[in-house]
Amino acid sequence: MEVADALLDAGHKMVGAAAPRLRRGHSDESNAMSWDRLRAWAYPRDVQWTDAAELRAMHIPDGVDIIVAAHSHAFIGRRTRARAAVATIGYHPSLLPLHRGRDAIRWTIRDGDKVTGGSVYHLTERTDAGPLAAQEHLLVPPGSTAQSLWREHLAPLGVRLLLRVVADLAEGRRIEVPQDEKLATWEPAMDSAPLFKPELIALPGATPVDSNKWALYAQ
Repeated sequence: MEVADALLDAGHKMVGAAAPRLRRGHSDESNAMSWDRLRAWAYPRDVQWTDAAELRAMHIPDGVDIIVAAHSHAFIGRRTRARAAVATIGYHPSLLPLHRGRDAIRWTIRDGDKVTGGSVYHLTERTDAGPLAAQEHLLVPPGSTAQSLWREHLAPLGVRLLLRVVADLAEGRRIEVPQDEKLATWEPAMDSAPLFKPELIALPGATPVDSNKWALYAQ
């Protein structure tokens, strides 16, 4: 919602929005207070809204120049991306290619990183792996939580970087810096099921691992 407001304030035209149908933990579709914030923002402004889970190329109207994924967890397919005449960009709250994946901020805190940042990149078929359009680092304040780091630092940074890239694209400046795959890291969602891979922890000839007693957690 902050990105949408910022884009409008900068003079850009918003023709559509996609977001989850309901806020997490809500199930009352008839209650507008239960709607996702971006959906609630779009409705009084007559901005076409689509459930993010159902977003397809047919939902993107003709004449769209840029598709902006503002820290979205939804994968935007090739045909949908192709509907944008200029670019499809997204914001990721890490210094890509580090901490690819949906829980980048939580892994930043969990790993005790002293430096983090935000990245705007061009969306491709590979999640969080497209060429970079803008990136900025920041120091992680002592005592930060995932929530405070996002709310106070990484979310405002994302708005600023997205505005910069959209302005660049509108003026014909297209920046694409390939990510260094040798430096890439990928962490799973923290709420994912534990990964059991006995072949990773049992040497050839060793006693077989009892799958009822051991599980390897990706860290």
